[in-house]
Amino acid sequence: MNRKLILPLFLVFQLIGLKILSFFPETVERYYSNGFYPPLARISRITLGKIPFSVGDLIYCIAIFFLLRWFWKQRKTWKSQWKSNLLSLLGFVSVFYFFFNLLWAMNYLRVPMYEKLKIEREYTQEELLAFTKLMILKTNSIHSQLVKNDTVKVVLPFNREQIFEKTQNGYDNLAKAFPYLKYEKHSVKPSLLSTPLTYMGFGGYLNPFTNEAQVNNLIPLHNFTTTTGHEMAHQIGIGPESEANFIGYMATIYNDDIYFKYCGYAYALRYCLGNLENFEEGAAEPLLPLIHPGILKNFEETEEFWDSHQTFIDVIFHTFYDNFLKVNQQKDGLEGYSKFVGIMVNYYKNNKL
Repeated sequence: MNRKLILPLFLVFQLIGLKILSFFPETVERYYSNGFYPPLARISRITLGKIPFSVGDLIYCIAIFFLLRWFWKQRKTWKSQWKSNLLSLLGFVSVFYFFFNLLWAMNYLRVPMYEKLKIEREYTQEELLAFTKLMILKTNSIHSQLVKNDTVKVVLPFNREQIFEKTQNGYDNLAKAFPYLKYEKHSVKPSLLSTPLTYMGFGGYLNPFTNEAQVNNLIPLHNFTTTTGHEMAHQIGIGPESEANFIGYMATIYNDDIYFKYCGYAYALRYCLGNLENFEEGAAEPLLPLIHPGILKNFEETEEFWDSHQTFIDVIFHTFYDNFLKVNQQKDGLEGYSKFVGIMVNYYKNNKL
């Protein structure tokens, strides 16, 4: 057998094996998510957490450089040696995909959060409407505690490093209610690639190879807070984006700091309004007069930030990431981000908002 075929064939076996493993979430939960993964992630965070810059971003930059260098060197051989070059490229993808899954991504296959919480996944438009009204009251109440005038937007009195440090408090409080969500050994950093991330349309990401949570350093601070909570959720083995959104939201509202609580509730409210629009165009519009104008100004700040950086690159990378999630057993793709509303609506049927 041609030695160059080994790694591409291994990629095929990986895809088949992971598909089979997806039918056994309890096995993944026991032996990987609660067995192999936690000490591995802990070691990574202990080793790299104190380093002030993102080691993972640096590794990515080096890897991209050598990949582009390889493409440049092979540019004259793509027609004459296309089979050999294609096998080499697939071999690289095979090795990348193996370590991606070994070091983190098998968490995609664990027992879903809704099963752990013993709640349903689905909800009606009427249930969402009622829940959104309660969320408006909650967010308005906290907004009134922070500003004297309801037309004033909330400005956080923290810098980004302080947000990293203070987010730990929310996870500490959350772990008292849900011990399996305990977070230890901080390793959260501003991404060295914040500008590219912005034009790609991403607020942050987890580096699965170094277990560093990377947060886009350019996004508005009220978004920076919830994004930090989201990426830290990925670090403790929460794979699906809907679940990371829910845990990030919970860790934010469990924080002792009222500014964090505001960010968490405002974040959830914005998703609720968006999901109402998904049910029926214009369904959220009658609710807007009920929301303090200052909260809407925070929403506008977020929209203006992303709109000002929207390019064709955003579309390309969102399409790529949408399909990447689907390949990794996340059938909802990017829609999974908003699916956390379903977890939230059903969770609060049995818990006080």
